[in-house]
Amino acid sequence: MAKVLEQREHVTIRFAGDSGDGMQLTGTQFTHTAALLGNDIATFPDFPAEIRAPIGTLAGVSGFQVHFASEQVFTPGDAPDVLVAMNPAALRVNLKDLREGGALIINTQPFSNAKNLAQAGYAASPLEDGSLAAYRVYPVDITTMTLTAIADVGLNQRAATRCKNFFALGLVYWMFHRNLDHTVRWIEEKQRKRDPLVADANLKALKAGYHYGETAEVFTHHYVVNAAPIRPGLYRNITGNEALGLGLMAAAELSGLELFLGSYPITPASDVLHFLSQQKAYGVKTFQAEDEIAAICAAIGAAFAGGLAVTTTSGPGMALKAEAIGLALMMELPLVICNIQRGGPSTGLPTKTEQSDLLQGLFGRNGESPIPVVAAQSPSDCFWAAIEAARIALRHMTPVLLLSDGYIANGSEPWLVPQMSDLPRIARPFALPQEGAPFRPYARDEDLGRPWAVPGTPGLEHRLGGLEKQHETGAVSYDAANHELMVKLRAEKVARVARHVPPTEVAGAAAGELVFVSWGGTFGAVRAATHALTAAGRRVGHVHLRHLNPLPADLAARLEGFGRVVVPELNLGQLALLLRARLPAAVAARVESAPKVQGKPFKVGELVALAQSPAQSPSNMESPQ
Repeated sequence: MAKVLEQREHVTIRFAGDSGDGMQLTGTQFTHTAALLGNDIATFPDFPAEIRAPIGTLAGVSGFQVHFASEQVFTPGDAPDVLVAMNPAALRVNLKDLREGGALIINTQPFSNAKNLAQAGYAASPLEDGSLAAYRVYPVDITTMTLTAIADVGLNQRAATRCKNFFALGLVYWMFHRNLDHTVRWIEEKQRKRDPLVADANLKALKAGYHYGETAEVFTHHYVVNAAPIRPGLYRNITGNEALGLGLMAAAELSGLELFLGSYPITPASDVLHFLSQQKAYGVKTFQAEDEIAAICAAIGAAFAGGLAVTTTSGPGMALKAEAIGLALMMELPLVICNIQRGGPSTGLPTKTEQSDLLQGLFGRNGESPIPVVAAQSPSDCFWAAIEAARIALRHMTPVLLLSDGYIANGSEPWLVPQMSDLPRIARPFALPQEGAPFRPYARDEDLGRPWAVPGTPGLEHRLGGLEKQHETGAVSYDAANHELMVKLRAEKVARVARHVPPTEVAGAAAGELVFVSWGGTFGAVRAATHALTAAGRRVGHVHLRHLNPLPADLAARLEGFGRVVVPELNLGQLALLLRARLPAAVAARVESAPKVQGKPFKVGELVALAQSPAQSPSNMESPQ
């Protein structure tokens, strides 16, 4: 039977199965192939929180969503066009997201098992009860055909069954007119040395899935998504945590400092530690501490010694690091604190995304202890946010909080690799050796940053610690007037960061009925919604904030021309609360909070609907904080 080849502008696919079914690997391989073919891409890996949930249970479902297109994309897609469900639990968890009329590829073998159906909450097989009538269903016995295809390799039953993800990948490659070359090379380079039998089995399964799509009469259509028009240059597919690590390495190179990371493993920040620990050849030093407090204190020691000091964590770790952040603030040492946010409070949802640590980052320390706060907006932007955080820390001699989140940390997108020679250098405020007059460690420059005295430099001996400092001399001081002076100086130093913040940009309309104000990983969904509303003739703008403390000096002026100021964020209204407190009253009165705390990112459709709904009344605008 001749197959019909259709062209699509964009497609969203979700692979879903047990946490041991290799869905993350399957999605990653498809993503890399799409990137190599020139598609613009955005991904959303969705991990289960359980390390090893019982097979076939809802808690153990792992998913990977990829949106690839022949045009620019901002999000991993609202609703999958294709869902690959490897078992009943995967179908139960993900079916509600599949768009009506979408393609549903089901691995049929697990649906013949009553226990599997019961664990997923099915009284009868959905393949037989008509409940899937709204979708284009393709029942494929992936497990059995995989075992048949690799029967001569010699793997045991358990290992052979695990190859079924490559059969599914091959089938989807055929369905979307992709070749197998990249994945074949990956298997040969990465798996052949570790286990030749597994490499042989995966190759056979991959090709069997591809040829099944090619020959089976059940698949009458396949699809092509052409390359997207992109700026010429060298690209690589990159996750947020990888980009963050590379950004920190770039900041070290630009400043001529040695990079030191003191960290304690915590989801979803651990990958930054994993990545940087592999960069010893580039002079990167990593220290995996016994706890969060030891990790940041080691980093403070590295800052004292003249290194580019970094510590990474998530919300629970931020709570433990709070006193040490205050120590770094009191000592006025440069330190980059990376908080890869997750659902909370307490242990919360370790593998789900949230933006609920903003107020913790701003105010979660004792005393008057302001620090600059910046946030990355996308996986590739983590590179630039890391450089900006390091630049602020070194210019102003202060700890800086860099906020990311699980959504952008684990997600990936194409990244245009920059030339280091094109990036501006980062100045180091090192104090020079001196003779004669006593060294004044808290003398200040125009940004109120103090000199950085590296231990062992002649003439720069001074006292340092957590007790209040006497202005300029750095001696311990309990004087009331001096304490107030120092508190105000440290606050003003952070406020002066705004002098170096670039002008605020407004995407879409420069004035009109509504402006979205967003921060962090909500960027993609909000920008896509803004484009959709603008294309429909609505006068809608979008302001995305990188600098959250201090806020840009021109922010109020940029918002004045809009009737509504809507703040979508993955918390209960933390930025909205901050804007109401810090913007002029006339603008603050228009701020509407649009919260979501489901462990999932915003969908573009949710934001479009929000813009089309009436303005909230003042009683509904109050933040619950």
